[in-house]
Amino acid sequence: MTELVTRAEHTAFGGRQGFYERASSACAGPMRFSVFLPPQALAGESVPAVYYLAGLTCSEEHLPTKGAAQAVASELGIALVSCDTSPRTQRYPGDDAHWDFGVGAGFYLDAREAPYSATYRMETHLTSELCGWVEEAFPIARDRRGIFGHSMGGHGALSLALRHPGLFASASAFAPIVAPSRVPWGEKAFAGYLGSDRGLWAEHDTCELVRSRPRKDVTLLVDQGLADKFLERELKPELLQAACKDTGQPLTLRRHVGYDHSYYFIATFMGDHLRHHASVLHG
Repeated sequence: MTELVTRAEHTAFGGRQGFYERASSACAGPMRFSVFLPPQALAGESVPAVYYLAGLTCSEEHLPTKGAAQAVASELGIALVSCDTSPRTQRYPGDDAHWDFGVGAGFYLDAREAPYSATYRMETHLTSELCGWVEEAFPIARDRRGIFGHSMGGHGALSLALRHPGLFASASAFAPIVAPSRVPWGEKAFAGYLGSDRGLWAEHDTCELVRSRPRKDVTLLVDQGLADKFLERELKPELLQAACKDTGQPLTLRRHVGYDHSYYFIATFMGDHLRHHASVLHG
């Protein structure tokens, strides 16, 4: 069994912010992640965890350094786990030629097209490896998990919550790519990772998943800034709103005048999202 490597740990808000890595079979190399433990966990209590999926070009460091999440997490008694956005050890020709495909842009799915299929297995890494790693190493409950994310990570959070109903009890997203099969970012990624079969694309498209396998037990919380430069071309929250209305999928969609796609937007509404998860996970 591979060992957990501690890269750094810091005391914060009565808890502990840590940065770690461990060898991943799914991604054929070491994968980095971060864990914030609230003071309740340090006192020996088993706490629920919310998993955060970052967006394009980001990493496991963005939530702990920019998300303004630890103070509220300490108050609520929940752990925060964040993973990287792609494998980074094994490299392929041209994998960093574009910021929206390849390195830093794994889209939280298991690739089927070579060469990416060998290591770009982010769905398996997250659902089969990372959850087990943190629950083995830290006082984190094995049956109380939530998931949230931003942009590409919002796509990942919503689609994985729908694809793995037994794994995640709560879900939310900031400015998510809700219909990747119908927008340039998603079309590029899905073609490169999954190939030309749009039936496979639908299995990772939140709007299509809502129509085929809604989760009536979960209310999806989505926040979207109306000054977001990607709103009309890439995000299209109205498509999610329509899919949820048609299927009866519970959805709280909030639109905010003046807010953009940045972590200033995320930090502003972070507390609302963590309380949304805590209301379910502590329930």
